[in-house]
Amino acid sequence: MQLSVVVLGLVSPAWDYAFIPKHPHPWRRYTVMTNLPNSRTLAWSGGLLALLLCTCAPLSWSEANEWNFSGVERIVAVGDVHGDRNALIATLQQAGVIDARLAWKGGHTHLVMTGDLLDRGPESRRVMDLIMRLEQEAARAGGQVHQLLGNHEVMNLIGDLRYVSDAEYAAFGSEESAQEREYWYGRYRDSLPAGTEEQAARSAFTESAPPGFFAHRRAFLPTGHYGRWLLRKPLMIVANGTAFVHGGMSPLVAEHGLEGINGALREDLLNHVTALATLVDNGQLSPIDGFREYPAILARTLQSEQLTDAIAASMRVVIESGNSPLHKPEGPLWYRGTASCEFLVEGDVLAAALRRVGAQRVVIGHSTTVSRRVEQGMHGRVIRIDTGMLNARYHGSGNALVIEGDSVSVVSQHGEMTLSPMTPPRHVGYESESINDDTLTRILMDGVVDDSNTGNAAWKVVHVTADDAKVVAYFNALPRNQTFAPELAAYWLDRMLGLDMVPVTVRREVAGQPGTLQFVPTGVLSERDRVALENRDQPPCSLQRQTSAMHVFDALIHNTARTPLAMLYSPDKWQLILVNHEDSFSADEDLPSDLGNIELKVGDQWRAALLELDDEKLRESLRGVLGPHQLEALAKRRDALLEGSSD
Repeated sequence: MQLSVVVLGLVSPAWDYAFIPKHPHPWRRYTVMTNLPNSRTLAWSGGLLALLLCTCAPLSWSEANEWNFSGVERIVAVGDVHGDRNALIATLQQAGVIDARLAWKGGHTHLVMTGDLLDRGPESRRVMDLIMRLEQEAARAGGQVHQLLGNHEVMNLIGDLRYVSDAEYAAFGSEESAQEREYWYGRYRDSLPAGTEEQAARSAFTESAPPGFFAHRRAFLPTGHYGRWLLRKPLMIVANGTAFVHGGMSPLVAEHGLEGINGALREDLLNHVTALATLVDNGQLSPIDGFREYPAILARTLQSEQLTDAIAASMRVVIESGNSPLHKPEGPLWYRGTASCEFLVEGDVLAAALRRVGAQRVVIGHSTTVSRRVEQGMHGRVIRIDTGMLNARYHGSGNALVIEGDSVSVVSQHGEMTLSPMTPPRHVGYESESINDDTLTRILMDGVVDDSNTGNAAWKVVHVTADDAKVVAYFNALPRNQTFAPELAAYWLDRMLGLDMVPVTVRREVAGQPGTLQFVPTGVLSERDRVALENRDQPPCSLQRQTSAMHVFDALIHNTARTPLAMLYSPDKWQLILVNHEDSFSADEDLPSDLGNIELKVGDQWRAALLELDDEKLRESLRGVLGPHQLEALAKRRDALLEGSSD
């Protein structure tokens, strides 16, 4: 195997940086680290090249390809520890992988940690030490520990320290000398405006760099104890046909596959942290500078004509690699679409990613479950294991997913065991463990209605109270003998499809008048409101894919009256909620011409859902709210959508 060596910058005793060699990779090239003697300057020579070749410890070819495992007897997966060592220990003990002395007892078990060992909790360092030790013990016993990178591991490596607690820094305090802190204080003091008082400068410095800060940063360098360990970890593995990744199966997974995700994105990370260390060594950046500040600082410095080519190259690497998908919402460490979207919105994205990596399902962390229990969704193809282990922050507990053959079970840190992950109840517009769509249905059907706001409008706002719960609803009056109830038909059809966009709707008599009662989520914004907003974060579930699903639904029900005010969003997750279907379910058998300029994207998952809506099922489910001509037209439009999807 041929090895090429690239030097990115100079070495400084202050930051203990090392050169990095490179070696070939089938898709791109890995960057790997080696330790070299500290020196202010090093020149190319045969001796140096020999030293590099002898001392480097690159990723071996076998390791680079060991991301797909088969024939594993038992898999235990745990997610999002966030520094809660006690909860992790209890969880691993209940899962049978460590004993009372915290030694490995899992035999041939493969333990998968899906990332986010650290940040927020007080004992992140001890958590990493435990996992590092268990790696060695498991290997000797014939098992294996797979530590995956989460977004918080990456954040610590690149200097994005927003979520590091003072307790986490303090764990490194004994390794940070007063001389080291004075050195960096001097650098910090020089960066402040002239005339800044000493006391104010000291106070600001301590706030920016609490005790232990600089030792912590050194430990996460490419040559540091934890940096060297983490930089060898993959972003994703597949074991027995199950994929494991921290955030989710973003479109990037289908685009690049397992080798691309573990190759190109990890290369971005390696390039970034090694170039960053070079720039800190040479004074262009300080450890106190934050990841989000790097581009602005370096853009100003790049204008200087005094820079060497190597330093300028390192600056460009930090700027460019900082824009890697690794750090973006669409990257597999941050992606929330797999956890937050419904199947008809996200199912095709998930299916394409699973096909590309050769898996049938995926296990993810990152997005804390509402129930604080392990949940499954997307027809069992997604299992979410972030149950808020750090109780002080997330009010949850530790849970381990156990896969043995075809059996999938869950064990909690308290010893509770369930035979399978729970399937969360439907929620549209009300994210609560205690109030879901089934509970809302009972409230709307049986609760006390306050009709003081009904007035004479076609749609009347009422309040419905049952027990201690009080919700807002729309009441739409219907003629006493009319069975046609389009809003109710839209809700029932939404549930049959699994679209999960139409809020709970029931038949209900209010003040002696029959009609439908529809739950109104509080605090929602309309599409008009959403468009008017600026600087909003990217929603966890693609607005484009949600809107595309809405268009297919509107074509199916022949809704030509969709307005921005009939498109609502929950501002926390930007889940699309559809209301006002009174002009829907025409007897027109053709797809609405008003949607002619909109491309209807009927993917595989939509096609499967539409095929489930056979004529008999439509008649049985919607006979009480749609007439025979409307049912026949609905079936014809279903067929037209299916015919259009076959191209």
